[in-house]
Amino acid sequence: MKVILGSDHAGYRYKQMFSELLTTEGYEVLDLGAFNEEASDYPDHAEDVAVALQEGKGDRGILVCGSAVGVSIAANKFKGIRAGVCHDTYSAHQAVEHDDVNVLCLGERVVGPALAKEIVLSFLKASFTNETRHVKRLAKITAIEDQW
Repeated sequence: MKVILGSDHAGYRYKQMFSELLTTEGYEVLDLGAFNEEASDYPDHAEDVAVALQEGKGDRGILVCGSAVGVSIAANKFKGIRAGVCHDTYSAHQAVEHDDVNVLCLGERVVGPALAKEIVLSFLKASFTNETRHVKRLAKITAIEDQW
């Protein structure tokens, strides 16, 4: 699985930590920045990850900012992107299993590093169940996207 990483300055340290973790775990990583802790704008990084996913450059994305809220809002503006804020392992795997979430959003200022690593791995190890009820609900979301 290829994972696309992105963060603003407030998520830079966790993005670096995730890059190391995922490489060690055998994942292929595409790091789209930020590449330092100088102030940067989270919508730009969310766009980079969302577009890369749309273009098939990776299978899933992880975005990090201070709270996770900003990157989630920005990423969800892109067709086919389902970005979820997850600050616990249950939400991280359930979001994939039921909602086919393809971008995990984490807040570096909200979750400690050990738990953040567990959340990332829970997200990446989960698979969409393809249960009829979930497929039906995703079709409704896609229909909403297609209207706008």
